[in-house]
Amino acid sequence: MQQQKIIILDFGSQTTQLIGRRVRELDTFCEILPYNKMPLDDSSVIGVILSGSPFSVYDPAAFKLDLSCIRGKYPILGICYGAQYMSHTLGGRVEPAGSREYGRQNLTSIDMDNPLFRGFQPNSQVWMSHGDTITAIPDGFQCIASTETVKYAAYQAGGGERLWGVQFHPEVFHSVQGSLLLKNFVVDICGSRQDWSAASFVDTTVAEICQQVGSDRVILGLSGGVDSSVCAVLLNRAIGQRLTCIFVDHGMLRKNEFNDVMHDYQCLGLNVVGVDASEKFLSDLAGVADPEKKRKIIGRDFVEVFNAEAKKITDAKWLAQGTIYPDRIESLNITGKVIKSHHNVGGLPKEMNLQLCEPLKWLFKDEVRRVGRSLGMPEHLITRHPFPGPGLAVRIQGDITPEKVRILQEADDIYVRALRAYKTRLSGEEARRELAAGVPVDMREGEIEVSLYDQIWQAGVILLSTVRSVGVMGDERTYEHPVALRAVTSTDAMTADWAHLPYDFMAQVSTEIINKVKGVNRVCYDISSKPPSTIEWE
Repeated sequence: MQQQKIIILDFGSQTTQLIGRRVRELDTFCEILPYNKMPLDDSSVIGVILSGSPFSVYDPAAFKLDLSCIRGKYPILGICYGAQYMSHTLGGRVEPAGSREYGRQNLTSIDMDNPLFRGFQPNSQVWMSHGDTITAIPDGFQCIASTETVKYAAYQAGGGERLWGVQFHPEVFHSVQGSLLLKNFVVDICGSRQDWSAASFVDTTVAEICQQVGSDRVILGLSGGVDSSVCAVLLNRAIGQRLTCIFVDHGMLRKNEFNDVMHDYQCLGLNVVGVDASEKFLSDLAGVADPEKKRKIIGRDFVEVFNAEAKKITDAKWLAQGTIYPDRIESLNITGKVIKSHHNVGGLPKEMNLQLCEPLKWLFKDEVRRVGRSLGMPEHLITRHPFPGPGLAVRIQGDITPEKVRILQEADDIYVRALRAYKTRLSGEEARRELAAGVPVDMREGEIEVSLYDQIWQAGVILLSTVRSVGVMGDERTYEHPVALRAVTSTDAMTADWAHLPYDFMAQVSTEIINKVKGVNRVCYDISSKPPSTIEWE
């Protein structure tokens, strides 16, 4: 049976990936494509969603789509700019709002009989984020929802045409019944069978790997992270010992990480070659302070070390990578601007003479974790926080030295261990979200007990090695480095909020780092969200 698919056409919104995640949560496969790359002959497509955009429909640089390629062929849902663009193009009117319509609003009128709003509650809260607003809809269209300030909060085309537009963002958490709206569209209107699951992905992908690589040998570069680990176990299930994994220690891993990860992989039955190349990396990075140069040196050295080891496996014909969907979307966004170099994207060096295998390329991070559980992997590997490919190099301000790496490893180890040890009790909506995400929990008296580590998307310490601060330890004056603690909550890393850690926890960590890590005399906490900041500092 052919796999069904929702196409999400990306007009540049920061929340486009979140739309994709919400559709996947409905056990429905979706693909995010640039606004001008709609597949015209794909019989698996059951519906189309048009995303928001940073542009106004009147902006000369605005992205434009010929609606005739999708109108009348599929159910269509336009979100924010998508709704405004369809109204504007089809004969309605879009004008600058008196003031930017941003934040929470309530739907003061809803057409409860409309299939898009089936099951909605009166005054349902939604999230607006636009500078223009629809002031008139095309002839024959009907308004199906309004707020106090937005008359055309939602509309549908007339004559029974399956075309809808909403000026709010159903994909964000603050739109309380946004998931229901997307379910109404994807399942009820588009007719999704909801047969996309971790188990079905494993079965399908194992078969695809076997067909793709045949009897060839495959090499995989392991990082110790969730993505490459799940990729390795999936490949191992498909081809067994014809998979050779190479784990390179570039000298900037977390404390004891190389040995710990090697032990984990051996317990999983993987064929792993460990390579300690820390001296080479640290030597080549000496004196280099520019963040992008550091990333490129690490990437270049990794290829050299990996390639040297891979050449020893003379019959290998494939290189596998744990590339996931957000890697590809963020690195190759529709504006053509690369935010930063991504270690999994950019093609293969010609001298490797290998073909590329990316079994996880369609998955979001939470889906990778669900696949890991379906494969029976241990929980501590599945719930491990994302960690940058260049490692601690992008968490050390300025140039890299072995001493700076040691300081950061010690501080980071204290912080991460404390996050794992500190438990909080949750109930109600907070508990429901953690359970839905598959977070490991202990149930007690109707509440759940969860570690801070498992409530956070990513955490780490940044060494401000270009800064020194004055301190007093005992009766002596110190002049040492500050460190910054970073912890964020997120669903896909495209957007992230700083985690509101308990004060007693931060006081405990600060005291322990200052007392135990020689070279640090001050601890700060980063309360920046993404955007405008990034999760990593470099």
